[in-house]
Amino acid sequence: MSIFGRPKASEKCRIAPSILSADFARLGEEVRDVVAAGADWIHFDVMDNHYVPNLTVGPLVCQAIRPHVQVPIDVHLMVEPVDEIIPMFAKAGADYITFHCEASRHIDRTLGLIHDCGCKAGLVFNPSTPLSYLDYVLDKVDLILLMSVNPGFGGQSFIPSALPKLQKVRRIIDQHKAATGHEIFLEIDGGVKIDNIGAIAAAGADTFVAGSAIFGAKTPTGYRQVIDQMRDAIDEAMIEVWREVEREMNRDRG
Repeated sequence: MSIFGRPKASEKCRIAPSILSADFARLGEEVRDVVAAGADWIHFDVMDNHYVPNLTVGPLVCQAIRPHVQVPIDVHLMVEPVDEIIPMFAKAGADYITFHCEASRHIDRTLGLIHDCGCKAGLVFNPSTPLSYLDYVLDKVDLILLMSVNPGFGGQSFIPSALPKLQKVRRIIDQHKAATGHEIFLEIDGGVKIDNIGAIAAAGADTFVAGSAIFGAKTPTGYRQVIDQMRDAIDEAMIEVWREVEREMNRDRG
Protein backbone atom coordinates (compact mmCIF):
# COMPACT_ATOMS: atom_id res chain seq x y z
CA MET A 1 0.00 0.00 0.00
CA SER A 2 1.09 3.57 -0.61
CA ILE A 3 1.38 6.28 2.02
CA PHE A 4 -2.09 7.40 0.96
CA GLY A 5 -3.68 4.08 1.83
CA ARG A 6 -4.15 3.27 -1.84
CA PRO A 7 -2.75 0.19 -3.60
CA LYS A 8 0.58 0.90 -5.24
CA ALA A 9 0.11 2.40 -8.70
CA SER A 10 2.35 -0.22 -10.25
CA GLU A 11 -0.02 -2.97 -9.13
CA LYS A 12 -2.54 -1.68 -11.66
CA CYS A 13 0.04 -1.22 -14.41
CA ARG A 14 1.28 -3.70 -16.97
CA ILE A 15 4.89 -4.12 -18.00
CA ALA A 16 5.21 -5.80 -21.39
CA PRO A 17 8.71 -6.85 -22.48
CA SER A 18 9.10 -6.72 -26.25
CA ILE A 19 10.57 -9.90 -27.70
CA LEU A 20 12.13 -7.79 -30.45
CA SER A 21 15.10 -7.43 -28.06
CA ALA A 22 15.12 -11.04 -26.85
CA ASP A 23 17.58 -13.78 -27.78
CA PHE A 24 15.69 -15.55 -30.57
CA ALA A 25 17.94 -18.60 -30.33
CA ARG A 26 16.23 -19.37 -27.00
CA LEU A 27 12.97 -17.47 -27.25
CA GLY A 28 10.84 -19.88 -25.22
CA GLU A 29 13.27 -19.65 -22.31
CA GLU A 30 13.43 -15.87 -22.64
CA VAL A 31 9.67 -15.34 -22.38
CA ARG A 32 9.42 -17.75 -19.46
CA ASP A 33 12.22 -15.89 -17.68
CA VAL A 34 10.71 -12.41 -18.04
CA VAL A 35 7.30 -13.63 -16.88
CA ALA A 36 8.94 -15.27 -13.86
CA ALA A 37 10.71 -11.94 -13.27
CA GLY A 38 7.37 -10.12 -13.02
CA ALA A 39 6.31 -9.22 -16.57
CA ASP A 40 2.55 -8.87 -17.01
CA TRP A 41 2.31 -9.25 -20.80
CA ILE A 42 4.53 -10.31 -23.67
CA HIS A 43 4.74 -7.71 -26.45
CA PHE A 44 5.07 -9.16 -29.94
CA ASP A 45 6.26 -6.78 -32.66
CA VAL A 46 5.32 -7.71 -36.23
CA MET A 47 7.04 -5.78 -39.03
CA ASP A 48 6.59 -6.38 -42.75
CA ASN A 49 9.34 -4.35 -44.49
CA HIS A 50 6.49 -2.46 -46.15
CA TYR A 51 4.66 -0.36 -43.57
CA VAL A 52 7.94 -0.09 -41.65
CA PRO A 53 11.53 -0.59 -42.91
CA ASN A 54 12.20 -3.83 -41.07
CA LEU A 55 11.12 -7.47 -41.16
CA THR A 56 10.52 -9.51 -38.02
CA VAL A 57 8.27 -12.45 -37.17
CA GLY A 58 4.91 -13.95 -38.07
CA PRO A 59 2.11 -16.07 -36.59
CA LEU A 60 4.18 -19.26 -36.37
CA VAL A 61 6.51 -17.64 -33.82
CA CYS A 62 3.52 -16.43 -31.81
CA GLN A 63 2.12 -19.96 -31.88
CA ALA A 64 5.50 -21.32 -30.76
CA ILE A 65 5.75 -19.11 -27.66
CA ARG A 66 2.08 -19.43 -26.65
CA PRO A 67 2.59 -22.69 -24.67
CA HIS A 68 5.48 -21.14 -22.73
CA VAL A 69 3.47 -18.38 -21.00
CA GLN A 70 0.03 -17.92 -19.48
CA VAL A 71 0.12 -14.10 -19.53
CA PRO A 72 -1.52 -12.16 -22.39
CA ILE A 73 0.34 -11.85 -25.67
CA ASP A 74 0.06 -8.33 -27.04
CA VAL A 75 0.55 -8.41 -30.83
CA HIS A 76 1.51 -5.08 -32.39
CA LEU A 77 0.98 -5.20 -36.15
CA MET A 78 3.26 -2.84 -38.06
CA VAL A 79 1.99 -4.18 -41.36
CA GLU A 80 -0.11 -3.01 -44.28
CA PRO A 81 -2.72 -4.20 -45.10
CA VAL A 82 -3.74 -5.72 -41.77
CA ASP A 83 -7.05 -7.54 -42.19
CA GLU A 84 -5.77 -10.76 -43.76
CA ILE A 85 -3.17 -11.38 -41.06
CA ILE A 86 -5.41 -10.72 -38.04
CA PRO A 87 -7.16 -14.14 -38.01
CA MET A 88 -3.77 -15.84 -38.27
CA PHE A 89 -2.50 -14.18 -35.10
CA ALA A 90 -5.77 -14.77 -33.29
CA LYS A 91 -5.48 -18.46 -34.10
CA ALA A 92 -1.81 -18.42 -33.03
CA GLY A 93 -2.74 -17.31 -29.51
CA ALA A 94 -2.82 -13.51 -29.44
CA ASP A 95 -4.90 -11.87 -26.71
CA TYR A 96 -4.54 -8.25 -27.83
CA ILE A 97 -4.06 -7.18 -31.45
CA THR A 98 -3.19 -3.58 -32.25
CA PHE A 99 -2.72 -1.93 -35.64
CA HIS A 100 -1.72 1.48 -36.96
CA CYS A 101 -4.41 3.94 -38.01
CA GLU A 102 -2.77 4.52 -41.39
CA ALA A 103 -2.57 0.80 -42.16
CA SER A 104 -6.32 0.21 -42.47
CA ARG A 105 -8.69 1.78 -44.97
CA HIS A 106 -11.63 0.96 -42.71
CA ILE A 107 -10.58 1.25 -39.06
CA ASP A 108 -14.05 0.45 -37.70
CA ARG A 109 -14.18 -2.75 -39.77
CA THR A 110 -10.69 -3.84 -38.69
CA LEU A 111 -11.50 -3.30 -35.01
CA GLY A 112 -14.64 -5.39 -35.50
CA LEU A 113 -12.65 -8.13 -37.19
CA ILE A 114 -10.28 -8.37 -34.22
CA HIS A 115 -13.22 -8.69 -31.84
CA ASP A 116 -14.88 -11.27 -34.09
CA CYS A 117 -11.68 -13.31 -33.85
CA GLY A 118 -11.99 -13.34 -30.06
CA CYS A 119 -9.25 -10.82 -29.25
CA LYS A 120 -9.13 -7.40 -27.64
CA ALA A 121 -8.57 -4.62 -30.19
CA GLY A 122 -6.18 -1.70 -30.09
CA LEU A 123 -5.32 1.31 -32.22
CA VAL A 124 -1.73 2.56 -32.61
CA PHE A 125 -0.66 6.18 -33.06
CA ASN A 126 2.72 7.14 -34.47
CA PRO A 127 4.35 10.29 -33.03
CA SER A 128 2.80 12.44 -35.78
CA THR A 129 -0.57 10.64 -36.09
CA PRO A 130 -3.47 12.88 -34.99
CA LEU A 131 -5.76 11.71 -32.22
CA SER A 132 -8.85 12.57 -34.30
CA TYR A 133 -8.93 8.95 -35.46
CA LEU A 134 -10.45 8.15 -32.06
CA ASP A 135 -13.49 10.36 -32.59
CA TYR A 136 -15.68 7.68 -34.14
CA VAL A 137 -14.29 4.41 -32.77
CA LEU A 138 -13.56 4.97 -29.07
CA ASP A 139 -16.34 2.59 -28.03
CA LYS A 140 -14.71 -0.23 -30.04
CA VAL A 141 -11.18 0.21 -28.68
CA ASP A 142 -9.81 -1.79 -25.73
CA LEU A 143 -6.27 -0.46 -25.95
CA ILE A 144 -4.66 2.72 -27.26
CA LEU A 145 -0.95 2.41 -28.03
CA LEU A 146 1.13 5.57 -28.45
CA MET A 147 4.47 5.23 -30.16
CA SER A 148 7.20 7.26 -28.48
CA VAL A 149 9.63 6.44 -31.31
CA ASN A 150 9.12 6.13 -35.03
CA PRO A 151 8.23 2.46 -35.58
CA GLY A 152 10.55 0.00 -37.24
CA PHE A 153 13.52 -0.61 -34.98
CA GLY A 154 14.23 -1.37 -31.34
CA GLY A 155 16.67 0.54 -29.16
CA GLN A 156 15.57 4.06 -30.16
CA SER A 157 15.42 7.04 -27.81
CA PHE A 158 12.14 8.25 -26.30
CA ILE A 159 10.57 11.22 -28.11
CA PRO A 160 9.62 13.78 -25.39
CA SER A 161 6.56 15.07 -27.29
CA ALA A 162 4.89 11.76 -26.44
CA LEU A 163 4.29 13.01 -22.88
CA PRO A 164 1.76 15.79 -23.66
CA LYS A 165 0.11 13.46 -26.16
CA LEU A 166 -0.23 10.86 -23.40
CA GLN A 167 -1.87 13.45 -21.18
CA LYS A 168 -4.41 14.25 -23.89
CA VAL A 169 -5.28 10.59 -24.43
CA ARG A 170 -5.56 10.00 -20.67
CA ARG A 171 -8.17 12.77 -20.47
CA ILE A 172 -10.06 11.28 -23.41
CA ILE A 173 -10.05 7.82 -21.81
CA ASP A 174 -11.09 9.08 -18.38
CA GLN A 175 -13.97 11.11 -19.80
CA HIS A 176 -15.11 8.16 -21.89
CA LYS A 177 -14.99 5.79 -18.91
CA ALA A 178 -16.91 8.23 -16.71
CA ALA A 179 -19.63 8.45 -19.35
CA THR A 180 -19.83 4.79 -20.40
CA GLY A 181 -17.96 2.59 -17.90
CA HIS A 182 -15.86 1.25 -20.77
CA GLU A 183 -12.25 0.66 -19.70
CA ILE A 184 -9.44 1.35 -22.18
CA PHE A 185 -5.76 0.67 -21.46
CA LEU A 186 -3.18 3.29 -22.46
CA GLU A 187 0.07 1.76 -23.67
CA ILE A 188 3.40 3.41 -24.55
CA ASP A 189 6.05 1.85 -26.78
CA GLY A 190 9.52 3.16 -27.55
CA GLY A 191 12.53 4.10 -25.46
CA VAL A 192 10.91 3.21 -22.12
CA LYS A 193 13.57 2.84 -19.44
CA ILE A 194 13.96 2.99 -15.66
CA ASP A 195 14.89 6.67 -15.72
CA ASN A 196 11.83 7.85 -17.68
CA ILE A 197 9.07 5.39 -16.84
CA GLY A 198 7.98 7.47 -13.83
CA ALA A 199 7.36 10.55 -15.98
CA ILE A 200 5.56 8.39 -18.52
CA ALA A 201 3.28 6.97 -15.81
CA ALA A 202 2.62 10.45 -14.43
CA ALA A 203 1.54 11.53 -17.93
CA GLY A 204 -1.10 8.81 -17.95
CA ALA A 205 0.25 5.53 -19.32
CA ASP A 206 -0.74 2.32 -17.55
CA THR A 207 0.90 -0.23 -19.86
CA PHE A 208 4.61 -0.05 -20.72
CA VAL A 209 6.44 -1.80 -23.52
CA ALA A 210 10.17 -2.17 -22.87
CA GLY A 211 12.57 -4.14 -25.02
CA SER A 212 16.28 -3.45 -24.69
CA ALA A 213 15.79 -1.94 -21.23
CA ILE A 214 14.71 -5.36 -19.94
CA PHE A 215 16.32 -7.93 -22.23
CA GLY A 216 19.56 -5.95 -22.18
CA ALA A 217 19.98 -7.11 -18.58
CA LYS A 218 20.80 -10.56 -20.07
CA THR A 219 19.92 -12.79 -17.09
CA PRO A 220 16.74 -13.76 -15.18
CA THR A 221 18.10 -11.95 -12.12
CA GLY A 222 18.79 -8.89 -14.23
CA TYR A 223 15.28 -9.01 -15.71
CA ARG A 224 13.76 -9.04 -12.23
CA GLN A 225 15.95 -6.16 -11.06
CA VAL A 226 14.96 -3.98 -14.02
CA ILE A 227 11.24 -4.77 -13.73
CA ASP A 228 11.31 -4.14 -9.96
CA GLN A 229 13.10 -0.83 -10.50
CA MET A 230 10.53 0.15 -13.12
CA ARG A 231 7.69 -0.55 -10.70
CA ASP A 232 9.44 1.44 -7.96
CA ALA A 233 9.84 4.38 -10.34
CA ILE A 234 6.15 4.23 -11.27
CA ASP A 235 5.13 4.19 -7.60
CA GLU A 236 7.40 7.10 -6.67
CA ALA A 237 6.10 9.22 -9.55
CA MET A 238 2.45 8.49 -8.83
CA ILE A 239 2.84 9.25 -5.10
CA GLU A 240 4.06 12.69 -6.13
CA VAL A 241 1.06 13.04 -8.48
CA TRP A 242 -1.30 12.16 -5.61
CA ARG A 243 0.51 14.62 -3.32
CA GLU A 244 -0.02 17.38 -5.86
CA VAL A 245 -3.70 16.47 -6.16
CA GLU A 246 -4.08 16.75 -2.39
CA ARG A 247 -2.24 20.09 -2.38
CA GLU A 248 -4.62 21.39 -5.06
CA MET A 249 -7.62 20.20 -3.07
CA ASN A 250 -6.33 21.91 0.06
CA ARG A 251 -5.73 25.17 -1.84
CA ASP A 252 -9.28 25.01 -3.21
CA ARG A 253 -10.66 24.53 0.31
CA GLY A 254 -8.63 27.49 1.55
